[in-house]
Amino acid sequence: MEFTAEQIAKLLQGKVEGDKNIVVNCFSKIEEGKSGSLSFLANPKYTNYIYETEASIVLVNNDFVGQKEITSTLIRVEDSYKAIAQLLEIYNSITEKPSGIEKNVFIHKKAKTGKNIYVGAFAYIGKDAQIGDNVQIYPGVYVGNGVKIGDNSVIYPGVKIYYNTIIGKDCTIHAGSVIGADGFGFAPNGNEAFVKIAQIGNVVIEDNVEIGALVTIDRATLGSTIIRKGVKLDNHNHIAHNVEIGQNTVIAAQSGIAGTAKIGENCMFGGQVGIGPHVKIANGTKMSAQSGIANNIKKEDSILMGAPAFDIRDYHRSYIHFKNLDKIVKRLDELERQLGKK
Repeated sequence: MEFTAEQIAKLLQGKVEGDKNIVVNCFSKIEEGKSGSLSFLANPKYTNYIYETEASIVLVNNDFVGQKEITSTLIRVEDSYKAIAQLLEIYNSITEKPSGIEKNVFIHKKAKTGKNIYVGAFAYIGKDAQIGDNVQIYPGVYVGNGVKIGDNSVIYPGVKIYYNTIIGKDCTIHAGSVIGADGFGFAPNGNEAFVKIAQIGNVVIEDNVEIGALVTIDRATLGSTIIRKGVKLDNHNHIAHNVEIGQNTVIAAQSGIAGTAKIGENCMFGGQVGIGPHVKIANGTKMSAQSGIANNIKKEDSILMGAPAFDIRDYHRSYIHFKNLDKIVKRLDELERQLGKK
């Protein structure tokens, strides 16, 4: 597929500077730009590449001011990062999608399937499962008994969805994720051994949720583990039993949320964040990578860092002393030595 600068500018309500008829047929990073590609400049750290890139078209913000000659055609937009995201979504929507039901698929006779679905080879759809319209289920997916998948959702290869899980509309679950496995529930029996507690709840994933590859979301002991609409989970996250994650919260890779924790709306967690059991996190909380939370966060829009985590400004001030701790101890030792001589 090929597009001219003029066509792209119309889609983005942008303004062309340069050759409006120049054609592109692919995307590229600005530092790897080549002729015939479209790139973008959003991060000021990459500004120097705009003078070197061979990309035919570069999206820039309206307030961008060049300091040297630029050979690429520019398209000025309000926000180049949002504009490239919009273009990528348009491109993705018009690329050919798989359709139909391939060979070697098992669909239980009591399962219900919607219109225009795709089911890849060696997929399994269990009894009383309900698959909505335009759903894509890639090869090797397991859909257990009583699972519900809403319209337009995409389930990538190797995903395992345990019984009675509910998945909303417009969701994406990437390869290898496991939804609805048993929660980690065991009780000591007094003989230095543990007895398994039956996990009879389920997982509920609301609309427009995206779950990365190799994510595990455990079913509830009782009730539901709930992922509210708009949540985005990066690869390798673990969500334990009876957790609830509020709307539009985003969690980066390798984070772990312990059982029954309640995460508010519009939170942002960096990679490898750990949340303890039964903890409640207020709306809008932001946590730096590798932060650890063992107690409730009551103040909304807090920004935290460290393990245990505390206010990021206090952390930065304290870190100056952390780095100098060895010098501080030596100074104290020297003072004590001098005072001991007196």
